[in-house]
Amino acid sequence: MSHEHLDVLIIGAGLSGIGAAHHLQEQHPHRSFALLESRESLGGTWDLFRYPGVRSDSDMHTLGFGFRPWKEAKAIADGPSILAYLQDTAAEYGIDRKIRYGRRVVSADWSTADSRWTVQVDHVGGGERETLTCSFLLGCTGYYRYDEGFTPVFPGRERFGGEIVHPQHWPEDLDYAGKRVVVIGSGATAVTLVPAMATDAAHVTMLQRSPTWIASLPSVDPFAERAKRFLPDAAAFPLTRWKNVMQQLGVFQLSNRHPKVVKRFLRGILERHLPDGYDIDRHFTPTYDPWDQRLCLVPDGDLFRAIRHGDAEIVTDHIETFTETGLRLRSGAELDADVVVTATGLNLLMLGGVTLAVDGTDVDVPEAMTYKGMMLEGVPNFAFAIGYTNASWTLKADLTGEYVGRLLKHMDEHGFAQATPVNDDPTVQQVPLLDFDAGYVLRSVDQLPRSGTKGPWKMRMNYLYDAFALRFGTVEDEAMKFTSPPVASASPAGTEGREAAAPTPV
Repeated sequence: MSHEHLDVLIIGAGLSGIGAAHHLQEQHPHRSFALLESRESLGGTWDLFRYPGVRSDSDMHTLGFGFRPWKEAKAIADGPSILAYLQDTAAEYGIDRKIRYGRRVVSADWSTADSRWTVQVDHVGGGERETLTCSFLLGCTGYYRYDEGFTPVFPGRERFGGEIVHPQHWPEDLDYAGKRVVVIGSGATAVTLVPAMATDAAHVTMLQRSPTWIASLPSVDPFAERAKRFLPDAAAFPLTRWKNVMQQLGVFQLSNRHPKVVKRFLRGILERHLPDGYDIDRHFTPTYDPWDQRLCLVPDGDLFRAIRHGDAEIVTDHIETFTETGLRLRSGAELDADVVVTATGLNLLMLGGVTLAVDGTDVDVPEAMTYKGMMLEGVPNFAFAIGYTNASWTLKADLTGEYVGRLLKHMDEHGFAQATPVNDDPTVQQVPLLDFDAGYVLRSVDQLPRSGTKGPWKMRMNYLYDAFALRFGTVEDEAMKFTSPPVASASPAGTEGREAAAPTPV
């Protein structure tokens, strides 16, 4: 039985997958590839989330692709605009024709003898399982579960007479106009939902256990608008992109080295935007330093404006129990609600839940170290895209796509069929992949692969370092082993269910 063989399989047709596909076909126009997408549409995060006001908390000059400039005025863009951008990008470069929808990758087994992956794929809508083979596998699945968000156990939830919704599964027919809404949470989703819902709801309360650091920026970048006015597009976009890269990096480094300075700056923003006498210490001053968790962004101060106008309020307390009409808090206060939104976070899921095996032995992903933040120790011809926690996701995802193209080119030029990161340095210690105190990371850090303490095993959150190392650094180092094993002879035991074709350099 013959199975379709492709040079490269990309899992996921979201932001990372579309970018990776572009880099692949630009650097290797004759290489065969496909994108396998479990949903029935492209866009990933930006097609999944449909809650009111959904938007990016990164500017589109860095969240957008470096190869296709963001041209809209709003740099802090809403979800539908970002989705349209992704759809237009996929269509413009012909990537949409390479996407196979309703395909959920279940497992991938690497054969050293054949220098290829055997990939098992389920058809989401039903039908027989499909088997594909490929020479290189690229995971662009993000790192959270698409089928469920995180919701804590709330006592008394079953007694509540109103509606309870999670932003990851927003009902299209939810009517909250003129109703009392409580949004549980203090992260990016919560601070987005509150001002968006406040325009129609009778009142919105953001209920948080503890505050989050919040900053405000204009949704339209004045620098970008001036650059577009006086410079050609070929110069204006990269100039704005690099300005924002340096700004993000500068704020992050300053937060790490001089947190008190950043705290004073953020407090100054709050004092300018909130009513006189507002309890900033209680509701907007966390116990941790800025960028120990991701800094939340409210474009044009929309959350603060909703508070000033009396359409929204912040309550900092703990939930004791749900009641028939709302929530009772630990302080004894009660919040009446018709709708409760549990903006309580994500559940992480590495590689989209795909099981990896090498020569029949399962890969223990949480015990494997990452090589250059994109490959796994001991796993040949496999890479995955994971973005920065302190800057735009796309910056690292774009570098990953570019680097994979460089790696494949090097293998072609030297006749190598396999590239495997191997750790031979006993002094490298394992540390958590993400040095980040966000709740969704802390809950699931044991499910993620590991970072190393030095060298190519260290997961760096520094775009400047990565841009130089991954674009211009050598693909040959002591940790990367290139090989060209002899082709396995065809035999009933060795080739049943697969093509008996000789591998070629990928």
